[in-house]
Amino acid sequence: MQKKLNKINLFNFIPLTTQKYLRVYRWNPYLSKKPWFNIYPIALQNCGPMILDALIQIKETQDSTLTFRRSCREGICGSCSMNINGINSLACLQPLNTRRKFITVYPLPHMYIIKDLIPDLTNFYSQYYSIKPWLSNSTYPKHEYLQSKIDRLELDGLYECILCACCSTSCPSYWWNHDKYLGPAILLQAYRWIMDSRDNSTEERLNFLNHKMRLFRCHTIMNCSKACPKSLNPGKAISLIKYKILKF
Repeated sequence: MQKKLNKINLFNFIPLTTQKYLRVYRWNPYLSKKPWFNIYPIALQNCGPMILDALIQIKETQDSTLTFRRSCREGICGSCSMNINGINSLACLQPLNTRRKFITVYPLPHMYIIKDLIPDLTNFYSQYYSIKPWLSNSTYPKHEYLQSKIDRLELDGLYECILCACCSTSCPSYWWNHDKYLGPAILLQAYRWIMDSRDNSTEERLNFLNHKMRLFRCHTIMNCSKACPKSLNPGKAISLIKYKILKF
């Protein structure tokens, strides 16, 4: 009997708690000039598996004033980007059932906040528009733009960006120069169009990026590549843009 007990003890583990607490950043400019935190209990047996499921449950059953963005719930749209336990990520991809009993949720850092977990992305999308994120080809405007399989492979690791801004808001250079430095997300998108074999505006695109603030404010800290929830590498794309400018 003792041998059997010892064998069972080898497989002992620390059980995960069935009760979690979400500590959520709150701010409403119409109620208070200062932000505050609300703590919400979550019973795991009555909630979905992800942080976003918990936020939706809180809004539906505990506090209808809680405000956040969400859409696809599958890590495709990038709407539910936020800072969870100090890491920028998508709430729909972060599991709720972890070793942590308290889970702290902030909006994306160093962004102007509209309300609660919603950052103002106006500047972010204006920067995206500035790189002309569309195919620019004046040679054959009325024909289909063909591309070989090899040329198409050049876009892998670039087109998957969902513009969630997790990488840009993890970058210290973007924190202090968000009005001038384009940031890793936008530069990754810029490189996507530079590498597209169907686009013939490469020189124009590189001339626009060849600027001490738009591009060369990047100091290769690589926080962007660590933060990307899609496992992309914006830091590498930025380095390749610099190399192309030097070689162009």
